[in-house]
Formats: sequence, structure tokens, C-alpha cells
Amino acid sequence: MGRATQFKDYLQDVRSEARKVIWPTRKDTTQTTVVVFGMVVLVSIFLWMVDAILALAVQSIIG
Repeated sequence: MGRATQFKDYLQDVRSEARKVIWPTRKDTTQTTVVVFGMVVLVSIFLWMVDAILALAVQSIIG
């Protein structure tokens, strides 16, 4: 089998698999985006608090 035939088969397989993809709706995408941003905010606040506590602890140890 030549490279051109292999490449053609590959492209046919890619097209076949792409047809099977179920794309999310706009509503699903919006909800997922809101959840991701919310989690980013929560984790950022948590890490900021941990950093502040550790900074105070190190500062009290060092003097």
C-alpha cells in the first residue's frame, strides 16, 4: 500500500470519527464555563488564604 493510499484512508477515518462527535449546546457550554470560572475563583481565594497564613507563620518564626 502506498503512502498516498494510506493518507487517503487516514483522512477518511478522520472524517468518519468527526461525524461521531456530539458537540455541546450553547447552554451546556455556558454552564460549563460558569462552573470553571467559579472553581478558578474559589481555588484562587483558597490559595491566597493559605499563602497569607504561611507568610504569617514564616514571619513570626523569623521575627
